[in-house]
Amino acid sequence: MSKYTVIGLRVERAGPLALLQDAGRFGVRRLGVTQGGPADLHGWAWANRLVDNAWGTPALEITFGGLKLVAERDLTIAVAGGDLSATLEGRPLPLWQPVSLREGQALAFAAPRNGLRAYLAVAGGFQAEPVLGSVSCVVREGLGGFDGRGGKLADGDRLAVTAEAGRRVQEKGLPAAECPDYASPATLGLLPGAQVADFTGDSLFAAFNRPWRVDDRADRMGVRLTGPKLTCRIGSLISEGIGLGAVQVPPDGQPIALLNDRQTIGGYPRLGALTPLSASRLAQCLPGQEVRLAATTLERALSRQRRFRDAVAG
Repeated sequence: MSKYTVIGLRVERAGPLALLQDAGRFGVRRLGVTQGGPADLHGWAWANRLVDNAWGTPALEITFGGLKLVAERDLTIAVAGGDLSATLEGRPLPLWQPVSLREGQALAFAAPRNGLRAYLAVAGGFQAEPVLGSVSCVVREGLGGFDGRGGKLADGDRLAVTAEAGRRVQEKGLPAAECPDYASPATLGLLPGAQVADFTGDSLFAAFNRPWRVDDRADRMGVRLTGPKLTCRIGSLISEGIGLGAVQVPPDGQPIALLNDRQTIGGYPRLGALTPLSASRLAQCLPGQEVRLAATTLERALSRQRRFRDAVAG
C-alpha cells in the first residue's frame, strides 16, 4: 500500500456482502480468471463521477445493505445505484450527489427499497494492492479486495483511501436522463448469439414476447430467469468463451444471464448476450421482479454505450 494512503473508514458492521470493485480484471481469462468489477456498471461509474474520480477508480459495492461504517477522517463521498435505505447519523443520506462525511460520523445501509446494490465512492478512491492488474474482489477465486485475497468486508476492517479523500468537489447531481427506476419492470437489450437459430420458433417467440421473473438463485456469477421453457435443437456443444451478459439455456429451458463473476467457458447453447448496460440493470433486480428481453443490434448497443460513457465523462 502506498505511503500516500490513509485510513478513511472503519467497518462497525459488515453486512452480508460488501466488496471493493474497480473497472474489472482484464486480459487474464485465458488463465481461467474471470473479470470481476461492478455488477452495476452504471451505478458504480456515476458514484465515481459525482466525486470527480477517474474511470476505474475503486469503489465499494454494497449488496442487500446491513453495512455500517464510521469515518476516521473528513471525507467527500457519493452513493449511487440502489436505494438501500442509507443514513448519515440516522438521517436519510442523499443519493446520486456528493456528500460531506465528517470524522466520527456513521454511515449505515439497511434493507433495499429500490434496487439491490449501492455503490459508495470516496473522492480520490479507495486503496488496495492490485492482484493481476486489478483490485476487484472475486470471492470465489480468492482475488482482489482490501485484503488481496478476495475477502468481503468484515467487522473491524479499516478501509484505506487516498490523501485526497476530503477534497471538495463541485456540487452536482445525476442528470435526469440518467436517473434509473429500478422498481419498474426492466427491458433488457439482447444481442442474438451464434446459436439463436437453433432454438425452436415457439421458443424464440416466447423469449422475446413473454415476461420473465428473476429467480432467487442469483448472485454476482449469474441470474436465473423463470418463465416459458425454451427448447434448443442442439444436443451438445463444445465449451466456448463466455462474455459478460451471455444468456445460456441449460436443459431445463430456463435462461441464465451470466454476470461479472461468471465462469470463463461454458457449453450450454446461448440465446445471445445482454448489452453491458442491460446486464447492469439486471444486477439491480430483486427476486420476483419482472423483466423482458428485447432483441437489439450491435449498432444500437454501441450507441447507447457511447452515450453513457460520454455522460459519465462529463
